[in-house]
Amino acid sequence: MTGPSDVQHDEQPLDPAAALAIIEGERRSATRSAIRQVPVYYYVWGGAWLVGYLVLWASWRESGAPVHIPGVVAVPVFAALIIAGVVVSMVVGIRSNRGMRGQSSFVGMVYGWSWTILGVGAAAIGMALIRNGMPPELAALYFPSAYALVLAALYLAGAMLWGSIDQLVIAVVVAIAGSVSPFFGAPANYLAMALIAGGALLAGGVVASIRMRRLA
Repeated sequence: MTGPSDVQHDEQPLDPAAALAIIEGERRSATRSAIRQVPVYYYVWGGAWLVGYLVLWASWRESGAPVHIPGVVAVPVFAALIIAGVVVSMVVGIRSNRGMRGQSSFVGMVYGWSWTILGVGAAAIGMALIRNGMPPELAALYFPSAYALVLAALYLAGAMLWGSIDQLVIAVVVAIAGSVSPFFGAPANYLAMALIAGGALLAGGVVASIRMRRLA
């Protein structure tokens, strides 16, 4: 049974320190919910690019790779890694968008579909260039750089939307890798993309994971 003294006790104002702790806890929880999917994106795409581009690089006999991988194996492996990255990104994006309403839901939906729209667009341009006479050597330069710029643009958007410094840094690194690697020629551009862009994404995953633990 609740007595008058209990009611008086319940109506006492919160201690300022306790109120601040509650506000800080809610802020950390909201931040964690907003960025919980970020490390997954970094690990998935970092792994796909690191392994995929190394496999493609090793498929060229003049690459100097310690192990030669036939093209009939390397290309399907690379394609499978990219498709897996797209599928995982879409699933994680849809799951992370559950429970959101209003503007946040709209932003998440547009950002998630942007990966598919821009990815298909970059592929369509490449196929059109091949159909109009672009040789395989130039196609080997076009596709990695085109997708690097797509990824960099989306990470720049993510940095702007969520104030993410690590997405901004990775976007700049990947944009530089995509812009500079064609100057190395094929297949050296594959090695550059694997080590620079793939490495930056995996490093971003480690940084994002550490930040998530601090928010726990």
